[in-house]
Amino acid sequence: METNKEKISNPPYGFTTLFLGILWIGLSAGAFFIPDDIISIHIQVKFVILGLSIFGALLILYGLVLVNPNTAYIYTFFGEYQGSIKKNGLFWVNPFTVGSHISLRAKNFDTEKIKVNDKLGNPIMIGAILVWLVKDTYKAHFEVDNYESFVKIQSEAAIRNLAGSYPYDNFDDAQADITLRSGLQEVNQALEKELQDRLSIAGIEIVEARISYLAYAPEIANAMLRRQQATAVVAARFKIVEGAVSMVEMALNELSKKGVIELDEDKKASMVSNLMVVLCSDKDASPVVNTGTLHQ
Repeated sequence: METNKEKISNPPYGFTTLFLGILWIGLSAGAFFIPDDIISIHIQVKFVILGLSIFGALLILYGLVLVNPNTAYIYTFFGEYQGSIKKNGLFWVNPFTVGSHISLRAKNFDTEKIKVNDKLGNPIMIGAILVWLVKDTYKAHFEVDNYESFVKIQSEAAIRNLAGSYPYDNFDDAQADITLRSGLQEVNQALEKELQDRLSIAGIEIVEARISYLAYAPEIANAMLRRQQATAVVAARFKIVEGAVSMVEMALNELSKKGVIELDEDKKASMVSNLMVVLCSDKDASPVVNTGTLHQ
């Protein structure tokens, strides 16, 4: 028989054993009070028979195992794996077996916020939430020493490895298609896959894994915030200038097309300069009315 994988056990239900065990104890106690004229047995012999009878009944009852919903019972017989009970109810197994219960319920684990370096070496703070459950009771019980502690340690290792595989953002890596900040769906899928690979040895199934906290480390947070603000300002200025150039071009084309006024190159340059100042300024322009001629 292979002992390196889970074996589902289907022992008999224990209600009959429970009834017979209680009945056995009751009959043994009742037999102790049978008058001597019916059964002539020395009192000491009666005590021995009663003790052995009750011990045998209790030994049988010791094999009763109660398995609650979403719980498994895994047991061995003199070191040999016998199986795992995943059904619910009261069962009877060999009283000489040794076993323990394992919860099959889904569990949430919120990792601590840890400081790691991203792909570009920037220190960041990152945390994750994962939902996991025991899928293989044999691996969870025998392949690792403590499967709950194993989940915690391997989760932290997976997060550290994941953070080192992607940049926080693409400020310093314009070629990065996936970043920790913008590619959360892809990053969460990568985290889930890595956790499943690491925890499969313990019979653990990852139901869900996602990044729950992501930020720059405190020592560089202010500098990175100023850089983000500067980048946003530059991007906004770029859009403003692009729009202003289009508006000036449209104005010159319309004036020339409709023959409103004839402008030489100097006048065009002056008009373009004035329009660009008005359109690109971050403050409201103050209009100046020219009461003279256009050539002044």
